[in-house]
Amino acid sequence: MTPGAPLLQWAAWAGAYALPLYFVLLALLLGASVVGGRALQRASLPPGRRLAIGVAVMTLGAALFIALATQLGTGTLLDLGDQALSDAVRTSVQPPTLQVFGALTHLGDRSTLIGLGIVVAIALFAAGRRGLAAGWGLAMAGNGVLNPALKQVFGRARPLHPDGGLFEPGYSFPSGHSSGAVVACGMLAYLALRLLPPRWHLPAAALAVATAFTVGASRVFLRVHFASDVLAGFASGAFWLALCVTGIEWMRVLPRRAGRA
Repeated sequence: MTPGAPLLQWAAWAGAYALPLYFVLLALLLGASVVGGRALQRASLPPGRRLAIGVAVMTLGAALFIALATQLGTGTLLDLGDQALSDAVRTSVQPPTLQVFGALTHLGDRSTLIGLGIVVAIALFAAGRRGLAAGWGLAMAGNGVLNPALKQVFGRARPLHPDGGLFEPGYSFPSGHSSGAVVACGMLAYLALRLLPPRWHLPAAALAVATAFTVGASRVFLRVHFASDVLAGFASGAFWLALCVTGIEWMRVLPRRAGRA
């Protein structure tokens, strides 16, 4: 057996059962978000612990992104695995499923995120939450600059479709829909935690996780991105989201520390 053959076989298997795997992973993520959310509610974490969690998420996001980026290249095991999974998805996923994911993927479109960014920023300003509005705007606009910059750095071509599949222009790594969905949904969940009654916190977190994951998965189903592009988009989005939320939380802590000085 050639080196890497088990990984390629696993990638082909994952592509052949892509739809069931999507639902399994979605259920696991939703369960984790509910369990984690309840634990955080009970713990009532102090500011220092919240900042430490933010730094941990940034570190994990950066580590995953670097691990994927260092494996890019034609003929690498990552490249071959991506292609094997994409080829299996092409033969295993039926047109009605593709139509559903084709509609859901627009939740991560650049135009959708820009419109959402403007509407939420206006609503926060109108509610007198200027600090949150500034944080929201920085998170959304910053990711809109970061992702295209990363794509230019790595210059990875998108999946090819000799069979006439869906085509999108631009580079592939990391997925902009995936990173944008993570940042937008994560920031909306954070705003819900800050502004809504506690009974809405867990539903908001679960909805954010489900939406971001579905947008990312749709890019693999539609074969406009490789699976590693989506994982890298999740990683870069998580890094930027954690950086922005940690920055907002730090600004909340500073006045208290200054008052005790």
